[in-house]
Amino acid sequence: MERIKSKILLIFLVWSIINSCNPFAPELDEESKDNAAALTEQKDIDGLFKNFQYAYNFKDTTVYGALLDENFIFVYRDYSANFDVAWGKQEEMKITNMLFKNTQDIKLIWNEIIMISIDSTSILRSFNLTITFNPMDIAHIDGKVNFTLRKDEQKKWRIVKWFDESNF
Repeated sequence: MERIKSKILLIFLVWSIINSCNPFAPELDEESKDNAAALTEQKDIDGLFKNFQYAYNFKDTTVYGALLDENFIFVYRDYSANFDVAWGKQEEMKITNMLFKNTQDIKLIWNEIIMISIDSTSILRSFNLTITFNPMDIAHIDGKVNFTLRKDEQKKWRIVKWFDESNF
């Protein structure tokens, strides 16, 4: 019996060497590698939108917080009360953190840029957002963001104001 175990172990080791792999180490997740490469330095507008998408899709508040200017303001229209509601960066981070923690999955897809100012500081862009709270509670939101942007001292684009033009 001991001899059979030794042969099996020898065959297993030879097979591992021939295939140049470590049988005890997991394979690299190629999808995770691709997604990590999706993060940018936010040196251009496209990089800001890629990081925003990454932050939402991976529920990453650190990346999300780096998108927002220190003077950030979020504004949305409360259609039932017929007035605008606004809050600053600290409240935005709390709300986004609660969203990320209380959902199973979030998928954000950016669509076309509808309008962009000459200096790229004002952008209107459409999006599709799917929020899965649980398999029986899935929200699909199609909307528009109206961003006011600025470059900071490190030449990174930051969101100064987000006016949400979604209807829900």
